[in-house]
Amino acid sequence: MTYYIVKIVITTVLIVAIAEISKRSSFAGAILASIPIISVLAMTWLYVESKDVTKVAELSTSVFWLVIPSLALFLSLPVLLKQGVNFYLSLSISIMLTIGCYWLMISVLNHYEIDL
Repeated sequence: MTYYIVKIVITTVLIVAIAEISKRSSFAGAILASIPIISVLAMTWLYVESKDVTKVAELSTSVFWLVIPSLALFLSLPVLLKQGVNFYLSLSISIMLTIGCYWLMISVLNHYEIDL
């Protein structure tokens, strides 16, 4: 149980730290947020728990393919906000667009028989 609490605390502290740093410097926050910290932690936790490098490699490959459609959020959100669209509506639209991009990416990968 202690191990899970440590995992939760480390992950939570990193997310809160990025949010707090972003208040002071959006550039510094962006650098930290763009580093795949959560992915690295997930791969580390997976390896520590399973010692299975094949699972880690599969996770890493899946993350690679799914980072591409996630970029839709980072492109659409600032465009909508600069157009004066309400924050929550902009975020909602961006999330829906990103979900659509995920669906499209998974469909394309399935068509080419690339398993995630």
